[in-house]
Amino acid sequence: MKSKYIVIDKEILPDVFEKVLKAKEQIRRGKVKGITEAVKNVGISRSTFYKYKDYVFALSEGNLGKKVTISLLLDHETGVLSDILNQIAAKKGNVLTINQNIPINKIANVSITFDITDLCVDLDTLIEELKSSKGVNMISIIAMG
Repeated sequence: MKSKYIVIDKEILPDVFEKVLKAKEQIRRGKVKGITEAVKNVGISRSTFYKYKDYVFALSEGNLGKKVTISLLLDHETGVLSDILNQIAAKKGNVLTINQNIPINKIANVSITFDITDLCVDLDTLIEELKSSKGVNMISIIAMG
């Protein structure tokens, strides 16, 4: 299976994609109170933001495509997070950071950043494998760089 991700020069894309990135950055840095303020600042609608927010990522110049951050909602059960980490390691992903919030209603919100330089499968394949793992309720890529 071929990767569904491609790198495109922003000069040929509609400016809406760059505006979505700017809004996400304002939110991430806490420069705005929320999505409504961010989209107003960059000049797009909330619906446009929600349509593209999970599909548009900025890549860092020096580390083009070498790190990825995923967000997961996991069942709060023994071994679920460990299994995810083992799957990443088995595919030669190098885990850099793990952040987990206190589980609420037996669901844990976890973000994992890992280096994909030596990944032995394409990222899409790994994400699909993680999605189908026991205890994984949701997974999404939140950053690449």
